[in-house]
Amino acid sequence: MKKFIEKLHFITHDIHQHSHIEQANIACSEGAKWIQYRCLTKSDEELLEDINAIAGICDDWGATLIVTDHIHLNGHADIQGFHIEDMDADFVKIREQLGEAITIGGSSNTLEGLIRLAAEGADYAGFGPFYTTRTKPNTAPLLGVEGYAKAMKVLKAQKINLPVLAVGGVTLSDIDPLIATGIFGIAASEAINQADDMGAAYRAFYDNIM
Repeated sequence: MKKFIEKLHFITHDIHQHSHIEQANIACSEGAKWIQYRCLTKSDEELLEDINAIAGICDDWGATLIVTDHIHLNGHADIQGFHIEDMDADFVKIREQLGEAITIGGSSNTLEGLIRLAAEGADYAGFGPFYTTRTKPNTAPLLGVEGYAKAMKVLKAQKINLPVLAVGGVTLSDIDPLIATGIFGIAASEAINQADDMGAAYRAFYDNIM
């Protein structure tokens, strides 16, 4: 089943400037069609409070709601999909558990990981880190523009049709060279939700990608 995948994925985080709900509301008010709720610090009850509120915002604005991990919450809220950060996860089993209608994304640091995600039926992949970021510490080698270009060349040669999004420290000035490599889109967080004007920052990303 082919899924709608947006070219700009906005990822919420635990930050002091804005709650997850506020982040989702600001992004959606600026045109966001894809919100990835990433919270690994709360109880299930607290998670569902956030998720239900954000689901309402996404419904109002026509945005897709993706939840990072927490697949056990499927069916308990209006969640359209899940992003699995465990790079060793069995996506065939996850698909069996969640069903075909749910969008499933995965993370990868390597080309081999991207190929595996495609083979196991992931709907899209976050590929990184592009650069250093404070929101999600990652000890994997930085890919840089060249790393994306090499990976996309191989995927194209092997006729692997997997939407790949650059993630990890992407800034506004990085968008054009990254898109030129053939990637599908961008996943962003810090450059947007920690900007002085989050709404303007989201809009700038959106306008450059779309």
